[in-house]
Amino acid sequence: MFLNRFDYKIDFMGKRYISMAVSTLMVIVAITSLIMQGLIFGIDFTGGTLVEVGYEQEANLEEIRSVLHNNGFSDAVVQNFGSTKDVLIRLGVHEETKSDPLSSQILRLLKTDGKKVDMRRVEFVGPQIGSELIEQGGLAVIYTLFGILIYVAFRFEYRFALGSIAALVHDTIIVVGFFSVFRLEFDLTVLAAVLAVIGYSLNDTIVVFDRIRENFVKMRKQDSVNVMNISINQMLGRTVMTSVTTALVLLVLFVVGGQLIHGFSTALLLGVIIGTYSSIYIASATALALGVSKSDLMPVQKEGEEQKDSGY
Repeated sequence: MFLNRFDYKIDFMGKRYISMAVSTLMVIVAITSLIMQGLIFGIDFTGGTLVEVGYEQEANLEEIRSVLHNNGFSDAVVQNFGSTKDVLIRLGVHEETKSDPLSSQILRLLKTDGKKVDMRRVEFVGPQIGSELIEQGGLAVIYTLFGILIYVAFRFEYRFALGSIAALVHDTIIVVGFFSVFRLEFDLTVLAAVLAVIGYSLNDTIVVFDRIRENFVKMRKQDSVNVMNISINQMLGRTVMTSVTTALVLLVLFVVGGQLIHGFSTALLLGVIIGTYSSIYIASATALALGVSKSDLMPVQKEGEEQKDSGY
């Protein structure tokens, strides 16, 4: 790999106190916003209506949004569905009667300019289902973090396990807090992105931890800070290339993917950036603060067997 041709000597751990202070500030802001403002949940969680309509010609989404927003449906999310002639409209909870259901109100508004519009389907998501989704989604995140804690504790050492969990909790809070601070809609696609961020961040952290474990065995004359710095620098090329290529794909989705996956791509893009940062600083710095050392990772030496030293 091109970036691995360079011999990096960046003192990451020397800046760990600054990074921890910045991370603490971001987490405090995120938690404060979540407590004070909460999240703007999509209709997947709050309940609402999905209306799919079909046009004879290409639909003008901006015109449809304008009509709906000007007639009491300011929360309407409008996007193409399958083709430029098919339109999916997502609405929150609105008042309706048996004589004038919500779908009829929407269809009547869309036909005011004389265009022919066909109703394809109407789906309703009740608030009860939405509350169950919030509970199940929260439990999914908690179970994921707990399973990761057990996995990393068995594979490495409990200090590394706590470091990885600290990084994952850090990433999750900041990504969710971002949606609260900037008042962005939080729906099921964003929840899926949060779970994907947990997996991405963990993968990056595991790769770094693998190299740290190897170097703790090889570099017995180095202290813990130097071993971690050397290990992170050795993996820097791989980390940067992986993050940049992933971010480029997500940036394309963010720009041209449409409104339907806008929240998903936003959460993942932010998660890749924060996950890369946390795997370098939060996970390793937390393990270091907990007192991890080479004695915790050295294999049991058999009688008459000498361990090889890399000379560092």
